[in-house]
Amino acid sequence: MSALKTDVQYEVIIGLEVHAQLLTRSKMFCPCSTDYVNAPPNSHVCPVCLGMPGVLPVINRQAVEFTIMTGLALSCEVPSAAKFDRKNYPYPDLMKGYQISEYDMPLCQRGFLEVDVDGEAKRIGITRVHLEEDVAKLLHRRNEAGESYSLIDVNRSGVPLMEIVSEPDMRSPEEAPAYLMELRQILQYLGVSAGNMEEGNFRCDANVSIRPLGTRELLGKVEVKNMNSFRAVYRALAYEVERQKEVLAQGGRIVQETRGWVEELGQTIPQRTKEYAHDYRYFPEPDLAPMHISPEWVEEIRQRLPELPAQRRQRFQREYGLSPYEAALLTETRARAEFFEATLQHLADQQGPKAAKAVSNWMLGDVARLLNEAGQELEPGRAGRLTPKHVAEVAVAVDTGQINTVTAKTLLGDAFRTGQEIGQMLAQRGLTQISDEAALAAVVDQVIAANPKAAADYRFGKAEALKFLIGQVMRETRGRAHPGLAGDLLERRLGGA
Repeated sequence: MSALKTDVQYEVIIGLEVHAQLLTRSKMFCPCSTDYVNAPPNSHVCPVCLGMPGVLPVINRQAVEFTIMTGLALSCEVPSAAKFDRKNYPYPDLMKGYQISEYDMPLCQRGFLEVDVDGEAKRIGITRVHLEEDVAKLLHRRNEAGESYSLIDVNRSGVPLMEIVSEPDMRSPEEAPAYLMELRQILQYLGVSAGNMEEGNFRCDANVSIRPLGTRELLGKVEVKNMNSFRAVYRALAYEVERQKEVLAQGGRIVQETRGWVEELGQTIPQRTKEYAHDYRYFPEPDLAPMHISPEWVEEIRQRLPELPAQRRQRFQREYGLSPYEAALLTETRARAEFFEATLQHLADQQGPKAAKAVSNWMLGDVARLLNEAGQELEPGRAGRLTPKHVAEVAVAVDTGQINTVTAKTLLGDAFRTGQEIGQMLAQRGLTQISDEAALAAVVDQVIAANPKAAADYRFGKAEALKFLIGQVMRETRGRAHPGLAGDLLERRLGGA
């Protein structure tokens, strides 16, 4: 959609509501397992999460701690008291007819998150971080007659769901994915959520408004749902902004409503009238006492916070001399960052920018390639069967001239699959690089004699012929020759003939 031509300049106002399922073993208010993804429908249920009458909820302490931990990572205030409330709405995926959530006394409030937008830091306010329970899942079907019907799977109902509400501080659709990616990375570093939009355990709703530049009055707020990727978030917001501008250009008004993003159409479509807070008829949950959050408990949780992504990126640049791009890639996941630093620990005698750069190259190059080819993710302390010690030993062997990069790649691949020690493979296979001039000279002479045309071409000024001859030396030595030494010997032999 393209906006009609007008003389009015508009300011975009975007706020995001993120729902992240928490990685607890049991549900928010009952002991049912949260490992429901591949389970048969309605197999992880009990009277509590089924919403049966006469049952009582019990608060999951781990979910509360995860929420406080997230709030602290987002520089939020943690009040001394919080409570749960009933949020009433009549959707079929809500087993009790209401959701246990938090309204006016959330666990965390008034924080912020700094994100990088086109190379510039932007601070986005965090209104609140609170806890609630997830809803059941509706499965829409058609019978043989083409009639539609819906089934309900209650396995997801009651899974702890953390809601993170931003201030309406974003001023372009580009800022939303930047915010979401930084937020997801923090949640993954904390270990509180898987943060996977495609799997539905990290979900985002957006509130979008526009107003004439320089004014304060919003022209109607639209909530956009059903965005299941960062790309979809950007596309949906970009479309919605242009749609609102076009409505105004045609003399219409922005209706406050909820719209759904339809990926196939590249459009948002109306779903329902947008609810206000009073529509939910919030009131304190009578079956749960208010929570007291002591300063000692908050401090104990704070001590468990890991080094967060932004701080680690800055430290990697400062301590290891890495570029912002390298630091960003190496800290993309906590497992990758820790693997990198564990590898450097095995290079205790070779610390410094040179060693860091070498390890960075191996990790972002061959280790990443091996993982990609195997369809695996880097896990804490290992990539396949490859460990930080393997990578360190390969880096040292290349740096000292013991092996060349071709051999190094082979060794890394074999260690990835088998876990065998690098030194053991070198000894068994006789793969040590030939760096002795006398030992290599005979091979060089043999290659020159076997390839007279290439030798003649080089003498007549064809530089490419030298690369061919070096390749032949490498083949004869099964990759063990030092390429630089082989090239020097060839130049000397051919130049002096």
